[in-house]
Amino acid sequence: MATQSLYRRYRPRRFSELRGQEHVVRALRNAVINQREGQAYLFSGPRGTGKTSSARILAKVLNCERPVDGEPCCECDSCVAVERGTSYDVHELDAASNNGVDAMRDLIEKASLGTPGRHKVYILDEVHMLSKAAEATLLKTLEEPPPHVVFVLATTDPQKVSDTIRSRTQHLQFHLLPMDVLEEHIRWLAGDAGIEVTDAAVQAVLRQGGGSARDTISALEVVAASGGDAPEATPLDEFVEAFIEHDPGRALAVVAHAVLQGHDPRTLTEEIIRHLRDCFLALMAPELVQLPAEREAEVSSLASRLGAASIVRAMERLGEMLVEMRHAPDPRLLLEVALVQLTHDAAGADLHSLMSRLERLEQTVAAGAQAAPAPRAVPTDPDTGRATIGGRARREAGSSTAASPAADTDSNTNANRASLGHPSQSPTATPATSTPAAAAPPGNAPAVAAAATDDDQIPSLFETQVRPALRGMAKAIYMGAHVGTMSGGALVISFAGEPHRVRAEEYRRDVEKALAAAAGRTVALSLVVDQGTASDDNVVQLKRAEPAQADEDIDTGDLVDVPPDAIVSPIDRLTQAFPGSEIIEERT
Repeated sequence: MATQSLYRRYRPRRFSELRGQEHVVRALRNAVINQREGQAYLFSGPRGTGKTSSARILAKVLNCERPVDGEPCCECDSCVAVERGTSYDVHELDAASNNGVDAMRDLIEKASLGTPGRHKVYILDEVHMLSKAAEATLLKTLEEPPPHVVFVLATTDPQKVSDTIRSRTQHLQFHLLPMDVLEEHIRWLAGDAGIEVTDAAVQAVLRQGGGSARDTISALEVVAASGGDAPEATPLDEFVEAFIEHDPGRALAVVAHAVLQGHDPRTLTEEIIRHLRDCFLALMAPELVQLPAEREAEVSSLASRLGAASIVRAMERLGEMLVEMRHAPDPRLLLEVALVQLTHDAAGADLHSLMSRLERLEQTVAAGAQAAPAPRAVPTDPDTGRATIGGRARREAGSSTAASPAADTDSNTNANRASLGHPSQSPTATPATSTPAAAAPPGNAPAVAAAATDDDQIPSLFETQVRPALRGMAKAIYMGAHVGTMSGGALVISFAGEPHRVRAEEYRRDVEKALAAAAGRTVALSLVVDQGTASDDNVVQLKRAEPAQADEDIDTGDLVDVPPDAIVSPIDRLTQAFPGSEIIEERT
C-alpha cells in the first residue's frame, strides 16, 4: 500500500489550522457564527495556499452536527463523511476536465434536489477553465440558487473568470505564506512526522516552495526520501555574478551543469526570472521579498551590485526568449543566446548594450590618458635613417649593439616633437616657430620649446601646435574660438557667445599649461566674447567693393520657374543629414 503524501496527511481540518490566511478565516468563521453564509464564494490565489482545503472546511462546518465557535467538530458522521469524500452533501467538480455544457446542466439538475444535511455544497475547482457556454449555463443558477445550495468556486487565475460570474460571488483572495510562518510550520511538521532535516535543507525547501505550502511540503518529502540533506539546486546566484562581471562563459557553464542535472531550459529560464524578480524587489520594495532573512540579505547584496536597470533589462530579455521557446526546436539555444547578449555587450544590439559599451570605452580612454606612459620612439640607424630591427629591445637591455646615444637622443627629441605637433615635424609649420625649438637642448625634450617665444609668435604657435594637440572636450570648445593677438601679456581668444566662453573657462588651466610647454614660458589667456567686429569689417569691405547700382525695371516675362529638382524639402535634408534613417509617418 502506498504511503499517503505529507500534504494530504497534514491537510488542515479546521479553520484554525490554516496558516497565513487569517483574513479568509475571519470572514468565513464570522459568516458561519452569525448564520450569514453566502450562496456563492470565489476563492482565488496561487496554488497550494489552501483554497480547496478552506472550501472543504466550510462544507463541513455548514453541515456539522456540533459546530463550536464557527469550527467543525470533525467527529460527527457528517464531518467524517466529508473528510472521506463520501458525503451526499458535498460535491467536488474539476472544471478543468468537466468544462462543457453537459456537465453544468447535470450539476444544475442535481442542485434542485434535496439533501440529507442542512446545505448542499458544490466545489468547482479551476473554474476559470469553463467554456463560455458552460459559464452561461451556470450563470442563472448562481444568480438565483436554491436556498439550501452553496457554491464555492476556486481558481488560480481570477482574471479569466467572467465579470458576470465574479459579480455574483463573494471574492476571497488567498496569498502566499510569509517565510517566517512557513518555516515555523515546516519545522513543526518535520518534527511531528519524525523527519530529521538540516538547517540548510530547510532553507532549500523554503526557496523551492516559494511561499506555497503544498509545494514546500512536497519539497520536504523529497528531502526526507533523500536522507534529510539539502538537494542540489541550480546556483542561480552564478547567473547574477555573470551579469555583473560580464562573463559569458560563467553563465553558459551553469546552464550546461543544470541541463546535465535534468533541468529543462524553459523551467531554468523561469527560475532565473523569478530570481531576478527577487533581486528587483530587494531594491524597490524589500518588504515584498518572500525569502528567509539570510537569503534576503544575499539577494539584496547581489541586486545592489547589478543595479535596477540591468535587472530589468535581463528580465525583459529572458521573458522575450521564454515566449519564443514555445515554438523553438532547441530552447536551450535561445537561453544561451540571451545569456551571451546580457553578459557580453558586444553581442547585444539594444540601446542599453550600446550605452554600456560607450561608457566602458570612455572609462578606458580616461584611465589610459592619465596612466599611460609616453610612447617611446623606435631607435633608427644613423646611416640609413631606417628603424633598427630589435633596437628598442636592445636599448632596454643595455646591449652594446644598440644605436649611439646621440642618435637615440635625437630620435627621442624628434619623436616627442612629432607627438606634440612640433613645427619641425609638421608640414604646416612656419619657419619662425621652428627656429627656437630647434635650439632646444636634448635634456628638455618634453618641454618641446626651451627657448622663450616672442609675443608675435604666440598666436601662430597656439594655432599650429597647442590647439591641434588638445584632447576631448577642451579641443571641441577651443576649435571654434577665434585666436587674436597678445594684449597686456595675455593671448586674446574670443568666442561666439557668453555660454561658450564660460564653458571654456573650465579648461583654461589645461590650455595655459599646454601653451606654456610649447612657448617655453608662461602665457596667460584672455577669454572674451566676440562682439562681431570682424564680421562688421567684412560687411563694410563688401559694401565698398560693390558699386552702387540704380534700381532697374524687371520684366516679368523673363522670369522662369525654378526646376522642382532644385528645391530640397526639409524631409530630404533630414534624410541627407542622417544616412540610413527612415521617415515614419505620425499616426493619429
